[in-house]
Amino acid sequence: MTREEKSQIVEDLSERLSSAGVVYLADVAGMDADSTSKLRRMCATKEVQLQVVKNTLLKRAMESVDGRDYSELFEVLKGNTSVMTAEMGNVPAKLIKEFRKKDDRPLLKGAWVEETVYLGDNQLETLASLKSKNELIGDVIMLLQSPAKNVISALNSGGSTLSGIVKTLSERSE
Repeated sequence: MTREEKSQIVEDLSERLSSAGVVYLADVAGMDADSTSKLRRMCATKEVQLQVVKNTLLKRAMESVDGRDYSELFEVLKGNTSVMTAEMGNVPAKLIKEFRKKDDRPLLKGAWVEETVYLGDNQLETLASLKSKNELIGDVIMLLQSPAKNVISALNSGGSTLSGIVKTLSERSE
């Protein structure tokens, strides 16, 4: 690979890393071609970009991204590394988890999710349970609506109870 090709790869990776909301590093070593193809198709359907990269080029790309500190992930850049990028934090983790129901790979090496670094495959459950920004907004809206719904429900049920009492009292006095 020529120096120009390497610099182009580093530049492309830097752009991809800076535009992605989350970055996952996974080990896909030992997967056969069929499993790798299935993983790539699954990534495409979930809007996750998967790319196998050389560790040295990935490290250079990570160092060149402005405003983000990937230095904690440098220690996992050994062996076979593939980069998974997406917009929502839990999508790649759920994808890996779902894929591992049939296969024992890929293994999670590390992840950078909204300025927080997760290292090791044992963090997969934590990452899969993270809620996205939209899910959190939905939860907050639901919590805000809940008291109003309770008040309206109480008023509606109280109104029918009150009208029933008035009706019963009016029938009694006759």
